[in-house]
Amino acid sequence: MLTGSCLCGGIQYQYDGEINEISLCHCGQCRKAQGSAFAANAPLLSTQFHIVKGHELLKNYYSSTVKKRVFCANCGSPLYSQRDDKLDVLRLRLGTLDTKITSTPSYHIYCDSKAEWWQINDDLPKFGMMN
Repeated sequence: MLTGSCLCGGIQYQYDGEINEISLCHCGQCRKAQGSAFAANAPLLSTQFHIVKGHELLKNYYSSTVKKRVFCANCGSPLYSQRDDKLDVLRLRLGTLDTKITSTPSYHIYCDSKAEWWQINDDLPKFGMMN
C-alpha cells in the first residue's frame, strides 16, 4: 500500500497497488499546474485509489472538456488528473507520495512543448507533440 498527502496534510490518500510506470510530462498545462519544468505522473487504477481524509477539501478544474485536475482547496497541491472518458484510470502527481517507491521514470512526453530553459539529459524515450 502506498500513501500520500497534500502540502497542508488536509487530504490524505492510499493506493492499494504499485507504481509501474512514471511519465515526465512537459506539456504547457502540466508545467503551469506544477509550477515546474515538468510533472512526474503515474497512471493508477481508480478502484485502488482512496481518499482517506479530506474529501471536503478536494476541488477540481477542467483544463479541457474531458480532463479534470484535482487539487487541495486549502494549500493548492495538485493531486491527480482524470479524464471523463477514462474513469478507470487517474494520473497521480508523484510529488504527493509519502511512501518511498523504487520505480524510476519510464519516458518523457510532450517534449516539443518543454520549457526552453530545461534540458533533458537522460536516455529515456522521448515523445513529442500533443494530439
